Amino acid sequence: MDTSARNQYMTTIRKQYLKAKSRKEKGRLLDEYCKNTSQDRKYVIKKLRYKAGLKPEGSARRPRKEYYDGLVKSALAKIWKIFDYPCGQRMISIIADEAEKLRALGEVSYSDGTLIKLKQITASTIDLKLAHAKDALINRRKYASKRNCLIASKVPAKTSAEQDRRIPGTEQLDCVEHCGTSASGDYVNTLAVVDIFSGWWEADAVMGKGQERALKAIQEARKHSPVVWKELHPDNGGNILNVHVYNYALANGIAMSRSRPYKKNDNCYIEQKNSTHVRQVVGYLRYDTERERSIMSDLYRNELRLYKNFFQPVMKLKEKVRIKGKIHKKQGVAMTPYKRLMESGALSAEEAATLKKVYDSLNPADLKRRIDAKLALLYKAHQKKNGLPVEAGRKAKKVLSPSVSKYIIQPATVECLN
Repeated sequence: MDTSARNQYMTTIRKQYLKAKSRKEKGRLLDEYCKNTSQDRKYVIKKLRYKAGLKPEGSARRPRKEYYDGLVKSALAKIWKIFDYPCGQRMISIIADEAEKLRALGEVSYSDGTLIKLKQITASTIDLKLAHAKDALINRRKYASKRNCLIASKVPAKTSAEQDRRIPGTEQLDCVEHCGTSASGDYVNTLAVVDIFSGWWEADAVMGKGQERALKAIQEARKHSPVVWKELHPDNGGNILNVHVYNYALANGIAMSRSRPYKKNDNCYIEQKNSTHVRQVVGYLRYDTERERSIMSDLYRNELRLYKNFFQPVMKLKEKVRIKGKIHKKQGVAMTPYKRLMESGALSAEEAATLKKVYDSLNPADLKRRIDAKLALLYKAHQKKNGLPVEAGRKAKKVLSPSVSKYIIQPATVECLN
């Protein structure tokens, strides 16, 4: 029997089934239908009973009258709001103690009948009746318009494409936290600055997230930078986007912009340097002592900035083309930030001569040795702070020992015993 025949058969049986007055007669009709169609009995019962528009007259159940009506819901919602949105179990105690007092004070108005119902209601029923009010409260909080702080309203947001990359002077700022696996207490933060035209990088180590300390680090970075700063572009962190930095930029004729919230790509140049110049050098350990901070600050202000800016070439994106759904990127010639600045024509003759003098006085091999020595000193200070031996859990290399930066980043070696 195909589907069309079964449906016609069902229509005929349904009329007889719904008019049947005895259980025995209904059972006979069911047996007949199930035998001829081979369908499940329970499925057939549901199909016969609940087909829309064919229920027998008078079969619909009359809805139960709601005892805790809208007046009770309204009173519950008002009391719930007054007492800071408690749960149903706590509302029971509040209603028993405060419902009459609130009515006497004129804070809420309800009849004696509603008051009696309020005192009879259970905790689970309170939660059920307040479900709509709770949903409305959550939606108001979730979709409420968020107001930016005063500084954020004064500083315009810019994407990376809107920042001027053609000439030196646009500086991106960011902070790298050295908190390890715990963000509690004070710990060292690396405040880094990069010029997006040349890739010239400056940094300093700051204890904690104090705004004035961060400003001093920014002033120190500006003093060492060979580029005249024209624009500062921090993210939305409170330690670098605040009234102190804003007033400093305003007083020195430096424009200021910021990243959009939760859009890291607006600060993409400094984010790259955070990986290559900070994380790959000092690692992911927790540094929270003044000794560690002073070592890191000394390293950033001297050897590391010289090594990265004078001897580490940087590639810049030259072209980006989409071909058949795939993006093809072409990079320009790799140049060090020093060389890119020298060839830009943005430096005066005196500034170029000063940079050239610094470059001629540097030995990259000696800089690398001094960087590794200071990183070893930093690692020893960290191990001593934690009461651990320097070589704890690491296997010493006999021929080619890795640099201390790799030492700090890599996890402890695990040996398998056969």
